[in-house]
Amino acid sequence: MAHALIIVDMLHDFVRPGGALFVPGAPGIVPVIQRELDRAREAGDAVIFVCDAHDPDDREFERFPPHAVAGSLGAEVIDELAPRAGEMVVAKRRYSPFFGTQLHQALLDWGITRATVVGVCTHICVMETVAGLANRDLAVRVPREAVADFDPELAQAALKRMQNLFGAEIC
Repeated sequence: MAHALIIVDMLHDFVRPGGALFVPGAPGIVPVIQRELDRAREAGDAVIFVCDAHDPDDREFERFPPHAVAGSLGAEVIDELAPRAGEMVVAKRRYSPFFGTQLHQALLDWGITRATVVGVCTHICVMETVAGLANRDLAVRVPREAVADFDPELAQAALKRMQNLFGAEIC
């Protein structure tokens, strides 16, 4: 497998209205991500879900309301994108899915050289994922219609930064 699809934080707390950190554009990107997921599965690409999984007293809750607490419904991937057997689920405690996880080693073990990144939030966890991949010399693609954010202005700046600084293909 040379290519991976990385799905970032498509969790109940971000995607469902009423979720602890609902992202207004998130429901609209679900069909686009479903198409990317179908394509990846058909091609035999690696499929990786990176998911917030916070402790109940996580220090991040000083900056954001409590969300995606490990073991809660809010921390589960939405049903429309549910992981299948053999697909990696990375529980992350920070914005970057590389912090304190086995993601880097998995990418090495699978020989991944290219990745497509989709999900929420564009200027936070999506950008941190792209940065981590670029810093590991992977080619990165980010479909503009497959990411969403709370703040459209920061989202546009993040896409520009991902393209200009990290060399991501924004398509």
